[in-house]
Amino acid sequence: MARHDTVLVVGAGPAGLSAAATVAAMGKKAVIVEKEDVLGGAPIISGYSKLVPSGEWAKDAIGRMVSRVDGNGNVSIHKSTKVTQLDGEAGNFTAHLSNGQQVEAGSIVLATGFTHFDSINKPEWGFGTYEDVLTTTQMEQMVGTGQIRCPSDGRVPERVAILLCVGSRDRQIGREWCSKICCTVSTNLAMEIKELSPSTDVFIYYMDIRTFGLYEDKFYWKSQEEYKTKFVKAHIAEVTKSPDGRLLVKGEDTLVKRPIVIPMDIVVHAIGMDPNALNPEIAKVFGVGLEKHGFIDRAEQYTNSQGTTRKGIYVCGAATGPETIDDSIAQGQSAGSRAVADLYQAAALAVNA
Repeated sequence: MARHDTVLVVGAGPAGLSAAATVAAMGKKAVIVEKEDVLGGAPIISGYSKLVPSGEWAKDAIGRMVSRVDGNGNVSIHKSTKVTQLDGEAGNFTAHLSNGQQVEAGSIVLATGFTHFDSINKPEWGFGTYEDVLTTTQMEQMVGTGQIRCPSDGRVPERVAILLCVGSRDRQIGREWCSKICCTVSTNLAMEIKELSPSTDVFIYYMDIRTFGLYEDKFYWKSQEEYKTKFVKAHIAEVTKSPDGRLLVKGEDTLVKRPIVIPMDIVVHAIGMDPNALNPEIAKVFGVGLEKHGFIDRAEQYTNSQGTTRKGIYVCGAATGPETIDDSIAQGQSAGSRAVADLYQAAALAVNA
């Protein structure tokens, strides 16, 4: 039966592309359902520049992942499509799609990703009020153009400030988690800015720096020693504008315990990773649980890796919480492999029935 040869993969970011490629490589059919009209997820849709840690342009790295599934005889793709209803159980699922089609699958992989934190929820830091206050994704898009300019008037900035933990580790706005990748992405972004605009000084304002593992040397120390990024341990109170039109970063230098008011030309919010805004809908359609913050809940992770609260449905990547691209790809492979194992088990049970 077709369902015993098919895995439904929901989402076509790095995790979903990895899961689908794994299923196809193992000789089974993968059906990708992607709500956007392009494949590649956040790195493509949000216009990321160079990826951490490889330094490769996102469009090239993710482009290879897309090419691996697009045109693969074992992979079919539904773009601009959502799953609206799921019937059946593990080994015997029927998914109803928004394009009117149905998919019969033995197992399912959810690779539904995350939503970038909306800096409008941190209004005191100037986003949405001042044109030269940007998010990291917007700054990466600027890097992709090959030049660094103030959006307000096109001048080359003398000073750029990157504010860490915008939408992360902030109980006042309901974000109690660390978004894991912001520190490393920001140190990398600081180096990219300096490469394109050597005369620009880059400042990173931080509570703590968490460039974990091997990233400490490659990004944290390199950005300081080779690119002269200036790190300031601080509590930022607000971003305002001075009479001469420059931005003012106000707060407290928490190392020396003194107030600071620093003029800047561009201020960048290092935005965190929120649960996918559609997770309540996804949880209802697929019958899976959400953890307390709103990410997709996982099963017992040591013996049921990538499992969800529903048998036969697996999850990978940032759908379960903030995650790096590399780990999302690895989890996609894991989820795809587990989903294929379910197909073999279901087929064996059908033969013996």
